[in-house]
Amino acid sequence: MKKLAFSIAKSRTKFLLLLLVIEMIILSCISPYFFNMNNLLQVTQFGATLTLLSLGEALVMISGRDGIDISIGSTMSLSGVIFGLAVMNGANIPIAAFITLLGGVVFGAVNGVLVAVAKVPALIATLGTQYIYSSLALYLTGGIPISGFPDSFALLSLKSTFGIPNQILFVVIPVSVLIFILVYKMKFGRRVYLMGTNPEAAKYAGIREMKVRAMVYVLAGVLASVSAIINNSWLMTARADAGSGTEMQAITVAVLGGIGVAGGTGHLGGVLIGVVIITMLNSGLQIANVNSVWQLAALGLILIAAIILNQLMSRFVKNVEKSKE
Repeated sequence: MKKLAFSIAKSRTKFLLLLLVIEMIILSCISPYFFNMNNLLQVTQFGATLTLLSLGEALVMISGRDGIDISIGSTMSLSGVIFGLAVMNGANIPIAAFITLLGGVVFGAVNGVLVAVAKVPALIATLGTQYIYSSLALYLTGGIPISGFPDSFALLSLKSTFGIPNQILFVVIPVSVLIFILVYKMKFGRRVYLMGTNPEAAKYAGIREMKVRAMVYVLAGVLASVSAIINNSWLMTARADAGSGTEMQAITVAVLGGIGVAGGTGHLGGVLIGVVIITMLNSGLQIANVNSVWQLAALGLILIAAIILNQLMSRFVKNVEKSKE
């Protein structure tokens, strides 16, 4: 039994898969409609945006130095508004998407400069930009959603190919693969992990921390802008509050997926499983008609429990390994 517990505690993937199975059993008992095909498709659609946001958040956290980006939700909102305004002013969908991605680069770069160059604590810097980006989104729309997108735009998020939603098949999977290659097959990823694990060693290894850290925030901004495009296609509107609250969900997913708050630990594979767990939980609570207030409370409890669990599992593994010596 102890060997099984050690195996699960040491492998975040095994633990999360076990948690996912337990969750699915509980939710299916709460509501017989949980495994309805339409519900599962809706879970997938919401999970698409959360996946991209969570990957960006996880990269920022892995880079260390108390890295966190609580502006990604407002970055998503503002990016979506920019996309909508571009289309309304005559740009076709590809041009509007390109402009939106450039916006994501700029918004992420602002965070990167504040944190990496100006040395502003990440929490304070991204809290400030969160307010700024949210205000800009409201100002540009006047609080009125932008609609009138061409019907063809719905193909991205409201249609499927081979039974797989298009936003998953043509956006989330390719982007995720690119991120995994960048992090686990290229020097950039090793540098990000080393910065989070041992900043001094990274410095003596010749890693240009300022450049790498700024790049991490730029990536988070770009991923938020991609999620904005998907969200616009799903809702067929651009809302100034589209990303409101998603930053907390992304942070929860990252921590639940095993990303260390202190930086340098965790694997993005765990983040992907964490997305499934959180999206299924949200869907299950909605089907069970649980008040939205309590849904937020559940998210907060999961975040706290995930942090405590990370610490307990780490201690358990260390104690078992010491006893073997």
